[in-house]
Amino acid sequence: MASIFETRKKTSMAAILLLLGLLFVIWVYFDAAARSVGVCYGQIANDLPPRAEVIDLYKANGIERMRIYNPNSETLEALRGSNIELIIGVYNDDAQNLANNAAAANDWVQTNIKAYLPDVKFRYITVGNEIKPNDPMAPYVLPAMQNIRASIASEEIKVSTVIEMSLLGSSFPPSNGSFSDVATSYINPIVAFLATTGAPLFANVYPYFSYISNTKDINLTYALFTSPGVVVRDGNLEYKNLFAASVDALYFALEKVGGADVSVIVSESGWPSAGGVAATVENARTYYSNLISNSKNGTPKRPEYLETYLFAMFDENQKGPEETERNFGLFFPNKQPKYQLTSFA
Repeated sequence: MASIFETRKKTSMAAILLLLGLLFVIWVYFDAAARSVGVCYGQIANDLPPRAEVIDLYKANGIERMRIYNPNSETLEALRGSNIELIIGVYNDDAQNLANNAAAANDWVQTNIKAYLPDVKFRYITVGNEIKPNDPMAPYVLPAMQNIRASIASEEIKVSTVIEMSLLGSSFPPSNGSFSDVATSYINPIVAFLATTGAPLFANVYPYFSYISNTKDINLTYALFTSPGVVVRDGNLEYKNLFAASVDALYFALEKVGGADVSVIVSESGWPSAGGVAATVENARTYYSNLISNSKNGTPKRPEYLETYLFAMFDENQKGPEETERNFGLFFPNKQPKYQLTSFA
């Protein structure tokens, strides 16, 4: 007969094993959540579902991260209590006022952020979407970021901006990645700000547009993540897809301007299902599926989870001028899925 001590020992061991099992389950759940892709909620359309239904659609499909392009009050109200993590954008045209007027920045933060805390899970505020160095708003992006951050006064919500990849003057091979001479006076101070504040740089990365601009030199399989072998060798780095090569070119460019510790978040990436060269439902399904799986493993230079946002939740019938711009949706406006994607995590 086992002694009381042995019985208690076995009971304690069983309890410990049960606790470890529960902790493992919890870790797996939160790790999966942390590695899930986000989806951009563009709203340039006149046939989209009510915002509350959109939030329900995100939740029903396990989409735990959202990017919106402006502080739409109806969207923010619908997000209350949803637990969806949010990137919220500042209108490009608002940058000048927010840069020149600290009181305006305080009002913006109070109206669009603090009024919804803690019910809405803000993660990032982006000032400017694809503003080019020679745009009239370019001089105001960084001062607006600084004023917004001062108004937030929180390390939990980071302030950044969104660039397009044309800011790179060189990107091939990826190790040659560098910002163009025109871009450096604009982007260098922003990178310094991000490095100081621990915020990431957001970039819209579209292999589709790179492919259609150079179908002679870029193979479709390289753009769709379906290349059977290595396409580009760059020192000890090997690339099978254009998406990873593009992101790594940006990482190399950041290193060259003092941003080695600045992480990159892909704020948009997608493939159109109609309206142009190689824009088919099958190609788009292939791209989105592979983008989801590849984001978990990062890039050859940074083989770690790469936070990525798919563009976009719905087709947007008022975008343009190209027909492809209206066909990036994962869902039709009637909320039916365009593709059978197995998971967003």
